[in-house]
Amino acid sequence: QVPLVESGGKSVQTGDSLRLSCAASRSTSGTNAMAWFRQAPGKEREFVATNWWIRGKTYYADSVKGRFIISRDGTKNTLYLDMNSLKPEDTAVYYCAAGRPISSTVTTMTGYTSWGQGTQVTVSS
Repeated sequence: QVPLVESGGKSVQTGDSLRLSCAASRSTSGTNAMAWFRQAPGKEREFVATNWWIRGKTYYADSVKGRFIISRDGTKNTLYLDMNSLKPEDTAVYYCAAGRPISSTVTTMTGYTSWGQGTQVTVSS
């Protein structure tokens, strides 16, 4: 497993932008994808976006498509999530994950074996 630490979460207003970061404390060479998931109060954790670099693919949940951008700096072992046009329904704890998913698991929690502790994003109307 790869230790992951998220940062960047804070309280913002509707329409604002925010960048989340996820730093791996050591090489992610044993993985081939990193992703963002989120969990709102009283709800299950859900997929947000993934960077499946071994396949050169990125995937997004429909709810964030066109507003969020996932990117990765391999030289820094860091994953980013640029969130634009934020809405109150984006309020959640955002978790970073790393793993070696396959096609059927790349957008599910089961595809990832390393998880961060989460960072809170609150969007006020």
